[in-house]
Amino acid sequence: MSPEQRTLLAVLAHPDDESFGVGGTLALYAARGVQVHLLCATRGEAGVVDEEHLNNHNSVAEVRVEELRCAAQILGLAGVHFLDYRDSGMSGSPDNQHPRALARAPQHEVARQIAGHIRRLKPQVVITFDPIGGYHHPDHIAVHQATVQAFEMASDPAFQDGLPPHRPAKLYFHTLPRRALRWAVRLMPLFGKDPHRWGRNQDIDLTRLVDQDFSVHAVIDYQAVRERKAQASACHASQGGSGMLRGLMGWMVRLGGRRDSYMRAYPPPADGLRRERDLFE
Repeated sequence: MSPEQRTLLAVLAHPDDESFGVGGTLALYAARGVQVHLLCATRGEAGVVDEEHLNNHNSVAEVRVEELRCAAQILGLAGVHFLDYRDSGMSGSPDNQHPRALARAPQHEVARQIAGHIRRLKPQVVITFDPIGGYHHPDHIAVHQATVQAFEMASDPAFQDGLPPHRPAKLYFHTLPRRALRWAVRLMPLFGKDPHRWGRNQDIDLTRLVDQDFSVHAVIDYQAVRERKAQASACHASQGGSGMLRGLMGWMVRLGGRRDSYMRAYPPPADGLRRERDLFE
């Protein structure tokens, strides 16, 4: 299969997920000539944005979509598509109760829309979050669950949407580097940081993540495009993107290496599977 015939679809939740998370993988495959598409479920309305970034913008969503367009161009994405749900915020926030919040939407409804995009774009490879959404974000978990359902739905002739069925060859879940997380939890208190309150909004508990390990079936080395990932992350200035490679976060990135790790969901991995170095192999 030539690169021109290859398509990869990343199904994610918010603007910045494509850069802060799997950006290295997306940039690498785009550089290889693969058609890389992003399906983003929300426009990041619940993100905290300082006043300086709201200048000449009407809303937080407008700021974050503009930042996403900037990142997509740097990463070399062939297309950015939205599901038009609203950012649900972290668990327990008032944004959880918004009537258009992704976390409140029926899973089957979200899956039907994702399946439609799979049928239209015909990717060979689909990637999304792991079962805990990386760090237990309710939108990430909702996207994971809906994508798993959509993966099966897209190939089912009984699902009628006017498009022919399509079965992608592979489905992967992106996993966070547990080695880096474990070291961070141990070392953060030495620097006066609380591992229970991490992130720009201090709403991520790293201690909940270190014991929830996932099998790694594929490792993608994105060393060749590491600067492109950094530049795309910097586009998300309202979310601290320009500082992603500085301080403790930068240390975690360096400890995790220039690699993205994936758990393969389909086809089901056999025991003793050799770690793949190419999602299309």
